[in-house]
Amino acid sequence: MTLRSAGLAPSRPALWPSCTRRALCLALLPGVLLARRAGAEALLVDRTVVRFAAPELGGPRSPRFISARMLALEARIEALADPDRTGAAYRERHVSAALERHIAETMLASLHIEPEPSAQEVRQQTEAARRSIEERVGGSEPLAAAARAEGISRRELVSLFQREARASLYLDRMVAPMLAPSDAELRALFRNEKTPYRDAPFETVLPGLRRWYVSTRLQAALAAYYQNARSRLRIVFLADAS
Repeated sequence: MTLRSAGLAPSRPALWPSCTRRALCLALLPGVLLARRAGAEALLVDRTVVRFAAPELGGPRSPRFISARMLALEARIEALADPDRTGAAYRERHVSAALERHIAETMLASLHIEPEPSAQEVRQQTEAARRSIEERVGGSEPLAAAARAEGISRRELVSLFQREARASLYLDRMVAPMLAPSDAELRALFRNEKTPYRDAPFETVLPGLRRWYVSTRLQAALAAYYQNARSRLRIVFLADAS
């Protein structure tokens, strides 16, 4: 399968540094397919594009699947959060990043948390995940527009938020505390590090600075987890059945 046969021809030839990267980027598939018949309107359909399995998920007998529409939405989120994005809605690097994040979050969300978070804690972290994603993409409307572009329902969006919430709670409780940084920690960050809030008073930007810091730490933790899990993962990219 190639990018062109999958329905997403790159704007310029892609250069792949390794076989692993090539395999990941061959998963870059469009979020929707338009099926046309003579005299008929285009119909929105979907397909499964990635199957993956890992011991944490129950091994080969319990594979997980990613749909084209969901992968495309997550690629759009990565693209909207990319300060260097130009042109297309998303590019190969965005889908690759989205795929890695989806797999890492799915694996982490399936793991046992001790103590198990309450329903209220999960709801609160789900809301925090929604706010974090909206801030990454520039607001609620860009996120809603991305969801509309890929035919993603409100329920599917909430599922995405919940997956991120469970993964975040696992990282916070079982790896290292990262969801509730202290004001002293944030003040030191504000003084010594480059942040999007450097030019405003600390007290004014504290809520946004906290969310940005938490989001940055979670993203780094997810990337590290994925890299550590790669040797245990089996990823299969599914070609168009047609």
